[in-house]
Amino acid sequence: QVQLVESGGGSVQAGGSLRLSCAASGDIYRRKCMAWFRQAPGKEREGVARIDTVGGTTYYDDSVKGRFTISPDNAKNTVYLQMNSLQPEDPAMYYCAAGPKWGEHCLTRLWTGDFGYWGQGTQVTVSI
Repeated sequence: QVQLVESGGGSVQAGGSLRLSCAASGDIYRRKCMAWFRQAPGKEREGVARIDTVGGTTYYDDSVKGRFTISPDNAKNTVYLQMNSLQPEDPAMYYCAAGPKWGEHCLTRLWTGDFGYWGQGTQVTVSI
């Protein structure tokens, strides 16, 4: 089993920054691939960013490239999502997700079905 706890959400003005944290515990082999997803009201959950916590490779949705950065602190079993230049289209509930590697790699995609463990979410709002 894997447990994930997100924190760091809040309200920020457009153009501002937030850093989300995801504290992970449990089976380390089931959380070698970590990701952030988001879901706005009335919309489907969408992938934001993914990281291989061992190899360090990352993958981003086009909508956040150059603005968001996902990074691990393996000593703290924590994954961060640094969000800069927040835009009116970014508000959502942000979820941390964990899953195993597929062979030697984390998949180069952001599909909810690839991740078996989810946190409860942290809310991000952006004011204009």
